[in-house]
Amino acid sequence: MARFTTTDGVELNFIDTGSGPALVLLHGWGFSHRFFDGVVPALSRNLRVVALDLRGHGDSGAPRYQPRVARMGADLHELLGHLDLEEAAVLGWSLGSAVIWSMLENFGSQRVAAGIFCSQVPRQYLAEDWPWHHAQCFDDSGLARFQGQVHYQLETMIKEQVDEICAAPVSEADRALFVNEMAKCPAAVRNAIMADHTRHDWRDFLQQLDLSTLVMTGQQDQAYDWRGVAWIGDHVPGAQTVLFPDSAHAIFHDEPERFVSAVLDFVAHTSAGTRGSARPTSSDADS
Repeated sequence: MARFTTTDGVELNFIDTGSGPALVLLHGWGFSHRFFDGVVPALSRNLRVVALDLRGHGDSGAPRYQPRVARMGADLHELLGHLDLEEAAVLGWSLGSAVIWSMLENFGSQRVAAGIFCSQVPRQYLAEDWPWHHAQCFDDSGLARFQGQVHYQLETMIKEQVDEICAAPVSEADRALFVNEMAKCPAAVRNAIMADHTRHDWRDFLQQLDLSTLVMTGQQDQAYDWRGVAWIGDHVPGAQTVLFPDSAHAIFHDEPERFVSAVLDFVAHTSAGTRGSARPTSSDADS
């Protein structure tokens, strides 16, 4: 474990393991870097893997004010500088994708060679031109109901969420780990982040993104319709998309070997200097 202090005085926890091209992993809402435990050993055989606990999550500290996606993006920017990483690949799962988009919007991609976006739609609210909304937070009323559940029923919600994000059976050891890690994120932090996160619309930004991009999504996801995630791969210039037919939200848990293979192939391809590759066909994605 390692820690660094952000410019606003928050201590953030991360791991740094392996060697090779750098890959930074960012987890989703209410989770922690420990959710990647099942794939970090395989990834770190070929890559330098850095996995961060977002502020207010896991073993990282939280500010006295409400955490926001933009500040989390600044945290990522500061982590890259703290580790002096150049040409890193950054992988965001769920909320982690929005954190990366925020960093790229506000600080550019000087230290980033590639982006990997998993299980996150660019807009969570329903709109006339956007049918692929979040399952619960699809408008302000839905957000309010969701926040009420978080505030009053968090313990029950956490236990249920393990089965909601995973399609494959969850071992008792993993279940205990996931529940313990989720319990570290307080209801107030969760609600503040979701209120900020869920109102963003990243579609216009993503359509002009100049970055080697891989999009991955599970077709059994209960939080988002997979087509909303795949939209990113269709609209970021030159992006690749890999579908996980047997996965829910946590694709790295449900299909870990496929997940590791897709990430390693993409990072190796990017490190070799190839940008803007053609989107793989369905047969390519299944290989």
